[in-house]
Amino acid sequence: MRRHDRKSKYLRGSRRHGKGNIKNRRGAGNRGGRGRAGMHKHKFSYTVKYEPDAFGRKGFFKPKKKIPSVNLWQIENFIKSGALEKKGDMFEFNFDGKVLGSGFITQPVLIRARAITEKAKTKIESVGGKVELLGDKH
Repeated sequence: MRRHDRKSKYLRGSRRHGKGNIKNRRGAGNRGGRGRAGMHKHKFSYTVKYEPDAFGRKGFFKPKKKIPSVNLWQIENFIKSGALEKKGDMFEFNFDGKVLGSGFITQPVLIRARAITEKAKTKIESVGGKVELLGDKH
């Protein structure tokens, strides 16, 4: 449908309607990119003035707890190096973390830890060792 009344009558008689050379209106380069392009580069003064919260983290996050862990082969190395004391007929290992079941163990060990995997528990008990779980300190 044809529009009879032009929106901007005040620019009648001017060839470019206040936009300068015709090349100035060609493509997205005229406006410095499409959309939010250049907000951290050539449009940064706009960002600082009008959108100061455009960048950065917002909201809450739940920090993850890192639980220290040790494998059975590491406990076996502690026994071989003499780092663990022998009390009675078995070695004693106290650890405020989680015991994992990688590797093997040849000596009976009493392990006190915060958590232990099923695989590690069966390997320890198969050689005559014992497992005691510590209460959560947090």
